[in-house]
Amino acid sequence: MIKEIIVVEGRDDEAAVKAAVEAETIATHGFGIRKETFDLIRKAYQERGIIIFTDPDFAGEKIRKRLAEQFPDCKHAYLPRDEASKDGDVGIENACPEHIREALKKARFSTHTTHTEFNNEDMIEYGLAGAPGAAERRDKLGKALGIGYGNSKVFLNRLNQYGITRQEFNEAWTSYMHQQQ
Repeated sequence: MIKEIIVVEGRDDEAAVKAAVEAETIATHGFGIRKETFDLIRKAYQERGIIIFTDPDFAGEKIRKRLAEQFPDCKHAYLPRDEASKDGDVGIENACPEHIREALKKARFSTHTTHTEFNNEDMIEYGLAGAPGAAERRDKLGKALGIGYGNSKVFLNRLNQYGITRQEFNEAWTSYMHQQQ
């Protein structure tokens, strides 16, 4: 049983999560989150903690951002877009149970520190920005690190925001490089 309450977007997402893990869920039912739902999420946040697990699309990121502003000490779980897509539809409900379990296992707290472990030079050095194939590399590393996909600015922010260490990054990078050979 997962201790935290998992916050997802809709009923189908709830069903997919519950088929993968033993956990309680709350559905936001989209971006227009009702006061009653916010109150329910607040209660869960205060009593057990929450994991924000929204779809890997524009709307899901907007909902994640809105919730993270209200609940800064929550965990975040990310599902790669390719693992959440089926017939052109993107959503948690399309993921297999194994991928959902893996994403939840990698859920991370956002740090509230101004420490910057990674910078733009790192992004360029590793070919994560301004290089052919940069988007694919960010996608693969984001999946391995559990921070999801983002453009180079978002990805750099997530590396620092979720407290990714050099060791974690180097292990993920080494694994990625071995897969490329």
